Amino acid sequence: MSMYGRDPWGGPLEINAADSATDDDRSRNLQDFDRAAMSSRPLDETQQSWLLGPSGEQKKKKYVDLGCIIVSRKIFVWTVGSLLVAGFLAGFITLIVKTVPRHHHGHAPPDNYTLALHKALMFFNAQRSGKLPKHNNVSWRGNSCTRDGDSDSGSIFKDLAGGFYDAGDAIKFNFPASFAMTMLSWSVIEYSAKYEAAGELNHVKEIIKWGSDYFLKTFNHTADSIDRLVAQVGSGDTSGGSTTPNDHYCWMRPEDIDYKRPVTLCSSCSDLAAEMAAALAAASIVFKDNKAYSQKLVHGAKTLFRFSREQRGRYSAGSSEASIFYNSTSYWDEFVWGGAWLYYATGNNSYLQLATTPGIAKHAGAFWGGPDYGVLSWDNKLAGAQVLLSRLRLFLSPGYPYEEILRTFHNQTSIIMCSYLPIFTSFNRTKGGLIQLNHGRPQPLQYVVNAAFLATLYSDYLDAADTPGWYCGPNFYSTDVLRDFAKTQIDYILGKNPRKMSYVVGFGNHYPKHVHHRGASIPKNKIRYNCKGGWKWRDTSKPNPNTIVGAMVAGPDKHDGFHDVRTNYNYTEPTLAGNAGLVGALVALSGEKGTGIDKNTLFSAVPPMFPTPPPPPAPWKP
Repeated sequence: MSMYGRDPWGGPLEINAADSATDDDRSRNLQDFDRAAMSSRPLDETQQSWLLGPSGEQKKKKYVDLGCIIVSRKIFVWTVGSLLVAGFLAGFITLIVKTVPRHHHGHAPPDNYTLALHKALMFFNAQRSGKLPKHNNVSWRGNSCTRDGDSDSGSIFKDLAGGFYDAGDAIKFNFPASFAMTMLSWSVIEYSAKYEAAGELNHVKEIIKWGSDYFLKTFNHTADSIDRLVAQVGSGDTSGGSTTPNDHYCWMRPEDIDYKRPVTLCSSCSDLAAEMAAALAAASIVFKDNKAYSQKLVHGAKTLFRFSREQRGRYSAGSSEASIFYNSTSYWDEFVWGGAWLYYATGNNSYLQLATTPGIAKHAGAFWGGPDYGVLSWDNKLAGAQVLLSRLRLFLSPGYPYEEILRTFHNQTSIIMCSYLPIFTSFNRTKGGLIQLNHGRPQPLQYVVNAAFLATLYSDYLDAADTPGWYCGPNFYSTDVLRDFAKTQIDYILGKNPRKMSYVVGFGNHYPKHVHHRGASIPKNKIRYNCKGGWKWRDTSKPNPNTIVGAMVAGPDKHDGFHDVRTNYNYTEPTLAGNAGLVGALVALSGEKGTGIDKNTLFSAVPPMFPTPPPPPAPWKP
């Protein structure tokens, strides 16, 4: 919709002052002329007395000639004196006002969400692997695992340096890491103005690029088709009492690792490949102004998605380590998610057709409830995909043949939003108010932050579409209700809970000091602790010597209880996927509500929904 400026009326008004001399000016000129004429000859006494008047009166009345006016000297002195006194008083008052301390109202102080956002992004700096940039800003981190890939003789991918460590260990799991990057990219696409206002836009884009550059190393990104990709670097299997040095048995700073780090490849991993495709496609929109890099990401995303469709299978099937740490329950949700992102990145309708295929949606669980329905996580992206495609219906309304399934996704999104509200009983809440999206199981916060992001984002979608709210059955709820839900959950995480503890490290005064994290728990003191040498730092009751700023720990239990114990990862371990959801929720809630979303950037590659009407025919001539 175009907006037109108002058409200015009239033209400039000009006054020609060249001939505007007043009668007073002309009479004064005549007086000057007369005086000059009379001064050319001497005057006698009678004429002098006639012109000057009595000499006594001249002494009593004294005048000051200011050129343009003649005034009484007494009035002149009083006027000048009054002006000087007034100026002195004004200066004195100004001096007092400037020296008295006062509150500046020019800029409102940053809200808690913006303050926490600065810290939450720092966690990704602490998780970087490989050769670090000079401005990484985490004093206790250094270059680490720079020979990943090269040290594994069986790997065909020799340069696997870079990327992010998953959590408190040094394993690089591509499945949760790519989900984390997709979430960060989504938040940047929607809320770039808020990142800009917080001064974090360049920082978050740099984080996304660090992840994207690494993913491009994990498969043949220049090819049109591939038959394998890297799923994981490093190992953490300690089952059966294994004492082989690896990333879970050892407790070492990443900078000191000297044991082998195996590379895990997969050739049938639809879920992993489709999630990585989503990550690269979303990043290509973030970097759309860098055409060459954006096209490289799009090409890689297409290659990965083709591989995911051709070589069907779960990446964690079998006895791989992935099934222990990040088991994927299905790949159908990644097909919908990856297809949606590739459609937005390319504008190619074939991806939209795939993402809206009823059979795929049915396999992904879009038409039934279940205990975990509506819970967005690194394993199940269905809720996120439904919100993402509801956006298409809200703003572009593509109609046939997509309308029916898009309407279904939109309705399901409404049901998911209803399930977040306290009045509904889909999910329990702790006494302190934390929603139990994982039904009381450990590590709840990663699911809570994803829900807070989706709720705020959907409320902003409705606001941008001039829709005041949505229906839950016969009841209508305003968009503010969704925003309030998100605020209560994030406020809980930031310290408004029964323990008065912030679960984001470095935010507030009371936060976990024994985070389950190798790098943070071992001092940087020029001593290299070997595999078992670091155990003393793992088992000590002393606080971590290094503060891992911005790390959101796993969280409290279902009774709002929390144990700040390093060895209990169910309470104190942070993860990439958890922090990505936190960043998304914080930026969505930060700043002024009126800022809202960027409606257009996500659609930048999408062609017009309907053909352009033909030009009008030429005027008829007889």
